[in-house]
Amino acid sequence: MTRTARKQRLSVYLEPAVMRQVVEHAARRNHSRSLVAEAAIESFLSPDAAERQEAVIAKRLDQLDRRLARLERDLGISVETLAVFVRFWLTTTPALPEPAAQAARAKAAERYDAFVAALGRRLAKGPNLRQEITEDMPTDLHGV
Repeated sequence: MTRTARKQRLSVYLEPAVMRQVVEHAARRNHSRSLVAEAAIESFLSPDAAERQEAVIAKRLDQLDRRLARLERDLGISVETLAVFVRFWLTTTPALPEPAAQAARAKAAERYDAFVAALGRRLAKGPNLRQEITEDMPTDLHGV
């Protein structure tokens, strides 16, 4: 906006909530209410307002896409971790005769409770596995 012409007065009636927002915004920025209102009107009337809004939406979609990619990565790590563990457990754990199996079940319940408690502590304080694995983890892991 050119500053050579004298500004003209405009009286506007605002809803109390909108006026409160204008006043609060002006106070936070240490600007006059008039300046805030003028900037808002200019932004509203600007022909590139739609382009700016589209850019903001595109930026937000990119952020969401990156978050989704990280979630997919984390889920893939979780599934592969479980698969490796189950395969290892199934190939290394022999079947037990019944008297030993009963004792093993009792010990397993005790160990499971300890595992759940340890997991709860780790989740409460971190760091989590995702933070320990680098983002640039190689996708081709031979021998694993």
